Amino acid sequence: MLKYNTVIWDMDGTVLNTLDDLHTAMNHVLSVNSYPRITKDESRRYVGNGIRNYVKRALPKDSSDEVIDKIFAEMNAYYKNHCEIKTAPYPGILEIMQSLNDLNVSQAIVSNKPDAAVKILTEKYFPGLITVSIGENEAEGIRKKPNPDEVIIALKELGKTKEDAVFIGDSEVDFKTAVNSGLPSVSVLWGFRTIEELKNAGAGLFINKPAEILDIVKGNK
Repeated sequence: MLKYNTVIWDMDGTVLNTLDDLHTAMNHVLSVNSYPRITKDESRRYVGNGIRNYVKRALPKDSSDEVIDKIFAEMNAYYKNHCEIKTAPYPGILEIMQSLNDLNVSQAIVSNKPDAAVKILTEKYFPGLITVSIGENEAEGIRKKPNPDEVIIALKELGKTKEDAVFIGDSEVDFKTAVNSGLPSVSVLWGFRTIEELKNAGAGLFINKPAEILDIVKGNK
């Protein structure tokens, strides 16, 4: 008998390595607007709280809301059309998703990436593996992580309860999302945050490779 019959995945830094495409898109939009480019390490540290916050962190600190909104709109539009160039699943992710499907474990992806991009990437990289995918859509009243809204909707669409599920992510935002949703949290160490950053956020259960998720789902870890 499985301990969990549902896995809720984060996307960026957990199932997909999206950093190169995010970084390239951000620097493109910054450059065409005559703002300084940012480093890849800065991108790594700035992502996780949604594209608008990523834009806000990448712009000069005294940028007005009007400027942030303008760059945010341009970043959304550009990234939507350039989100699959270098992006790819992390090694072992497709295999573990298939293994979970074989065990009849339901799976969903929730992300602070724009909803359109989340659905494009899910369909491209995880066809037949992920049943539900939800991205940032605050215009429709769905608050982004670490609010629990996306997780609540995903569980409802899967027909599961929080007692059935475990949340797997790579960042402090994901850990807080799990806490706010009432789900146990697993933090992966192949993503965009260091173990020190995750521990400082309060995370305590870590995995180094996707295959370890089977032990968690089965209750062996």
